[in-house]
Amino acid sequence: MTHRCGTVAIVGRPNVGKSTLLNRLAGARISITSPKPQTTRHAIRGILTRPDAQFVFIDTPGFQTRHGGPLNQSLNKRVQTSIGEADVVVQLVTPGSIIAADRAVWRLLADCPQRIVAINKIDQSAARKVLLPFVKEVAAAFPEAEIVPLSARTGDNLEELLATIAVRLPEQPAMYPEDEITDRDERFLAAELVREKLFRSLGEEVPYGSVVGVEAFRIEGALRRIHCVIYVERTGHKAIVVGRDGTRLKAIASAARRDMEELFGGKVFLDVWVKVKAGWSGDPRSLRQFGIA
Repeated sequence: MTHRCGTVAIVGRPNVGKSTLLNRLAGARISITSPKPQTTRHAIRGILTRPDAQFVFIDTPGFQTRHGGPLNQSLNKRVQTSIGEADVVVQLVTPGSIIAADRAVWRLLADCPQRIVAINKIDQSAARKVLLPFVKEVAAAFPEAEIVPLSARTGDNLEELLATIAVRLPEQPAMYPEDEITDRDERFLAAELVREKLFRSLGEEVPYGSVVGVEAFRIEGALRRIHCVIYVERTGHKAIVVGRDGTRLKAIASAARRDMEELFGGKVFLDVWVKVKAGWSGDPRSLRQFGIA
């Protein structure tokens, strides 16, 4: 039997469902999600292994066309690097109309011979009404691309997406053991889960000026002791994250701990603090420290 294996970059503008799709395909919540742009800051690999193929999916940050600071420049560079490394690229769009940001992502794929456009969120009632004319619009906007409508949330039509990808992967042995679902370690996943709860708990301004670091990660038998620090850029933001009498920070930590215990399969003691690190998002050294640059 022919075996295929390769990397598949999932790209698109912010908030089209890239991380949700990765999690659905990998069968675990390895990439954090929230309704806010810039939630994904790293190229995270999710691995799906089947008898005849291994798919190595790369979740990428949403490609930014409106903001040009050092942080967003680093995120866009990560998108471009992932595209260059991929055997197949899946661009996600959502029903409605093709916008300039979608076309900007498509232009990045000019040198990619294997391009698929996936129309996500077809489970939404508004999407069903416009899907057929939108498919025609996508076909005109993205010529020579295979088009696959799907729902990352419900899993509808994912088998068609996988079949469309599989025939485009190179014939070669698997790159990872069959029981691996990601190339990221637990330390990284712990920081990401805290950041997810932070993004989901706060308003529009604070999350983009925040980042999470893990200062200690110890495994003691079946217990994991994890010490995380949320770094914010302003003193006022620290007060917002902590909340009155520490209530917001406690809620963030509790929600993150529950998700860690589910993902890691064991008890977690989680300690979370907040510190001010002014200007970190504009400092190349800080971006490297947090693995973003």
